[in-house]
Amino acid sequence: MTAKMKRREFITLLGGAAVSSTTAQPLIAQEAGRTYRLGGLYLTQRASPQYVPLFDELQRLGFVEGQNLLVDGHGYGLRADQLAEHASEVVKAQVDVILCAGDAAIRAAQQVTKTIPILAVTDDMVGSGLVRSLAKPDGNTTGVSLLATDLDGKRQELLMEAVPGVRRIAALADANTTSPQRLQMLQDAARARGVELSIHRVTMPEEIVAAIDTAKSSGAAALNVLATPLLSAHRQIILQRVAALRLPAMYQWPETAEEGGFIGYGPRLIQIYRQIVARQLVKLLRGAKPADIPVEQPTSFELVINLRAAKAIGHEVPAGLVLRADKVIE
Repeated sequence: MTAKMKRREFITLLGGAAVSSTTAQPLIAQEAGRTYRLGGLYLTQRASPQYVPLFDELQRLGFVEGQNLLVDGHGYGLRADQLAEHASEVVKAQVDVILCAGDAAIRAAQQVTKTIPILAVTDDMVGSGLVRSLAKPDGNTTGVSLLATDLDGKRQELLMEAVPGVRRIAALADANTTSPQRLQMLQDAARARGVELSIHRVTMPEEIVAAIDTAKSSGAAALNVLATPLLSAHRQIILQRVAALRLPAMYQWPETAEEGGFIGYGPRLIQIYRQIVARQLVKLLRGAKPADIPVEQPTSFELVINLRAAKAIGHEVPAGLVLRADKVIE
């Protein structure tokens, strides 16, 4: 069965969904006999770790998948060129909320509906023009803004500290997400430290390995993997390639260092989905308007250093940085 046929099957399923006669626990302020429908627009697979705590928390609050909650299973693991088509399909299916991550997915949803609530996680909601302001998002979009612009710069500083005396580093960027202005800011900041930063842009997963190889061959001694759903979704490709090239790399999520990356700095993605996204989603399912739910930002950040990964590529992390880490993997 083709992917298009499966997505059409999803629309039929949503249209004819019924509520199970039994539930795992009493519902809290849900409408009796109603099935709630969630559409999805994600580049990451449903098996990605952040979705487990999200749906666990929803169940705790009375929204039980397979009973009174129907989830669009075909909205995960999409390619960028599938976002617009799938956005149209979930709108036709009359979902209650569209969950999505990344600027491209949010824009795809915004282009096809001005009424269905869009709950999104992305790098800079205001800077990308996706909402008017954090406190008053207006329109039908709210969610979480990840402070990506500031954090990409902080990660670059930490990476240079992790590789003392480095004179040339590289940034791996998603051309569809990271603005030229942000890249210029990173280059200026590196130059102020006496470091040359080369930018290597990709637009699709198939370009990632070649971009890393080019960064290495150009003389870069370290790689900053910039914040974007595309690079996060395909982090295993990156982890494997930088290990083969013995290239120290910095990642957007602390969890990526725990998966074998060199260093990760930022908010924990799992906590964002459990503590913020789940709460916002329940409000929307219970009838709140997105314009009345402020866009939130993470407030806690972790530095995770994987000394095992550092040893595997023959790199020694300065002791001072190790002492400042929130978690060290040995």
